[in-house]
Amino acid sequence: MASGADSGEVFSPLRLRSGQVLQNRIAKAAMEEGMAGKSQLPDERLIALYRRWGAGGAGLLITGNVMVHAEALTGPGGIVLDAQAPLAPFTAWAQAGKAAGAAMWMQISHPGRQVQARMPGVVWGPSNIAVELGRHSKRFGQPVAMTARQIHETIGRFVTTARRAEQAGFDGVEVHAAHGYLLSQFLSPLVNDRTDEWGGSLENRARLLTEIVRGIRAEVSPAFAVAVKLNSADFQRGGFDADDAHAVIGMLASLGVDLVEVSGGSYESPAMSGRPADGRTAAREAYFLELAAELAATSALPLMLTGGISRRDTAERVLDNKVALIGMATALAVTPDLPHRWREGREAPRTMKAVTWTDKALASATEMAMVRYQMRRMATGADPAIDVSPALAMLADQRVQTRALRSYSKWLAAK
Repeated sequence: MASGADSGEVFSPLRLRSGQVLQNRIAKAAMEEGMAGKSQLPDERLIALYRRWGAGGAGLLITGNVMVHAEALTGPGGIVLDAQAPLAPFTAWAQAGKAAGAAMWMQISHPGRQVQARMPGVVWGPSNIAVELGRHSKRFGQPVAMTARQIHETIGRFVTTARRAEQAGFDGVEVHAAHGYLLSQFLSPLVNDRTDEWGGSLENRARLLTEIVRGIRAEVSPAFAVAVKLNSADFQRGGFDADDAHAVIGMLASLGVDLVEVSGGSYESPAMSGRPADGRTAAREAYFLELAAELAATSALPLMLTGGISRRDTAERVLDNKVALIGMATALAVTPDLPHRWREGREAPRTMKAVTWTDKALASATEMAMVRYQMRRMATGADPAIDVSPALAMLADQRVQTRALRSYSKWLAAK
């Protein structure tokens, strides 16, 4: 294993290949905040939110999706860092997260085909295969297969965003190649039916990811961390699986990657919220631990595991399986100072209840709305209110998104 990849106590430091040292093994994993201010930029709300998380004791903070393409957003409240965006708001965001000693990484992403049908802009994919969600399928646009030129332009956009993130003061970037977004779509044989150099064999399907990573590493400084978020599996029969993940991690090891975050699923199979379409995991904690442990046993890179971790004994069990870093999302949305609590021998006083509706897609979307509800409260200085009803959180989220859509549409039309 690479230096720093061995398991360690929760509050032991982790040295990465770049030389960057994380003060402990706890990472605030990415959650899509949906809080873009004017011109799709971070404003005082995100600054306040990340200052609070930074003060909570995690060694690493990873932002929610920052989009590399202004015309392709997962939702209307998405942050955009492209060649034209001013850097000052991003610098303030980075400084807020880092104020108490945490490292601050920007997750950079392109949604590909996972774009709401009502959104302006483009809906791209490796192929023209649409998102299949049964009665919810019409929520997403019909994708257009990308041309070779669009693929190369997309590589350039990722590199530009990473370079500008370093200029703004971030300590690293995480390239999002999981959860059914564009790079995950290229990796999946169920979505990518191309017959050119970008499809077919796993090496070809991984080419977009590896070219992006290669381009980023060539543009940023050696001390700037470059990580990748990768599905351990898509949890769809015939899709990207653990053997594929093992092979891709091997490809990334030679490209200067510091860390691979292991997750799973997509909108079609929301395993990241414990609801895989194929039923292969029913765990309510550390959803992907079994697969991550298999990958960690032979990985040349340190791995981070995210999904359903909220208690210290679970975190320690993950580390005992040779995983290097613990990723927590929902747990920190409801208890932002949980790392400090663990240091004091305490646990979270309460956890957010799972939405148990039989409609997996709707239940997953509602849980994400409940998490965003907590983030919006913390961004205004209030404490989380985890007893909010799922229906109320979803209605509040819809109102926020409707306002954000008007703002984004006007901005994009004038861009």
